[in-house]
Amino acid sequence: MQDAAKNLLLVLVALFPIVDPLGGSPFFLALTREYAPEARKALSWRIAMNSFFLLVGSYFVGTYVLAFFGISLPVVQVGGGLIVIATGWTLLKQRDDEKHDVHRTVQPQDTFHQAFYPLTMPLTVGPGSISVAITLGANAAHHHAYNPLTISAALLGLVLIAISIWLCYGFADRLAQILGATGMTVITQLSSFFLVCIGVQIAWNGIKALLESVTLHIA
Repeated sequence: MQDAAKNLLLVLVALFPIVDPLGGSPFFLALTREYAPEARKALSWRIAMNSFFLLVGSYFVGTYVLAFFGISLPVVQVGGGLIVIATGWTLLKQRDDEKHDVHRTVQPQDTFHQAFYPLTMPLTVGPGSISVAITLGANAAHHHAYNPLTISAALLGLVLIAISIWLCYGFADRLAQILGATGMTVITQLSSFFLVCIGVQIAWNGIKALLESVTLHIA
């Protein structure tokens, strides 16, 4: 139970700052400014579902894709950890323009026409989120072998992230009024700092495993 709780928190703390529904909501609001509130809420639900299935696939199937290409878990941990650190540092320095590099306004004539691209990917779930989900899934498979509690905890974490996307996007207009620019900046900065710390820990786990394997080979 304790391991499941840790896995749940790890999924939430590692993925939430990268997905960043709070930071993405102003961009979503700007891109859907021609939508009626009801249509915007329906679109936000579709984006949340797309994001959920994309993250679930990355978390649970990504490990087997890595195995097919012969990539070891420590290497994934080091690479994924570095990506997490870089992403967190970028967010911390408020250089998040590349993640939200979507310049088109979504046209309202077809509510769901562009729900996956560009609104789900790359606006909400980009390469950084997918890489981190794969890393977390590989790490969980290595330590817990996907026991039922671990699977349930991971799914619950991804469901909560999807719900946060739906809420932040569906009520983006109200959220912007309540938090204001300063409040959203504070939330993003705090999340980014924790993201850097998590990235360091993930990378260190991989480095430590690589060093241990080298020591065993030398011995």
